[in-house]
Amino acid sequence: MTTELPLADGPPPRERADAARNRAKVLAAAERLFAEGDPTAVTMDDIARTAGIGRGTLYRRYPDRASIARALLDEHERALQERLLRGAPPLGPGGADGAAPAPAERLAAFYAAMVELLETHVHLVLGAETGAARYRTGAYAFWRLHVTHLAREAGRPDPEVLADQLLAPLAPELFRHQRDGGLTPERITAALAALAHGVLGRD
Repeated sequence: MTTELPLADGPPPRERADAARNRAKVLAAAERLFAEGDPTAVTMDDIARTAGIGRGTLYRRYPDRASIARALLDEHERALQERLLRGAPPLGPGGADGAAPAPAERLAAFYAAMVELLETHVHLVLGAETGAARYRTGAYAFWRLHVTHLAREAGRPDPEVLADQLLAPLAPELFRHQRDGGLTPERITAALAALAHGVLGRD
């Protein structure tokens, strides 16, 4: 797919040993705090105190809680982006030797992969992508471009608007609400697959 976003701009610059140690402390502390309770209730002071570093040291690297959650979540989202770009079908686009999967099949596979990601890392997604912040992340832009491409390939009208509507069921608040209500990941995935085929399937 030539319309997909690039994965990265290159490796980050090398960091000093003490900066690397502080970063590891911050990420480990935040991971634990996010997993233990309500991620949206975790404060920067909580993270600094748990990491054993000063607030100034923390703020020099991370401006807010969401930036820390995004740093933790980034590697998992990038791995999924790589699978969307170059992985095996139906999640990936398919090779030159075989027929490309239908848009509905790819969307259903994307939904399944996102449910898996949310099931494992919803505490991080809640820390990074709640409310309006969700729409400003690079990951959301990538997912939106991917789903827009699938909607356009399926011949659906106004694919840019449709993409946001198809991504709405993946909001972390909704996923947490459904899981807390007793819905299993399998039921959520099955319902999303039905949505994918209902919207992008052949008429």
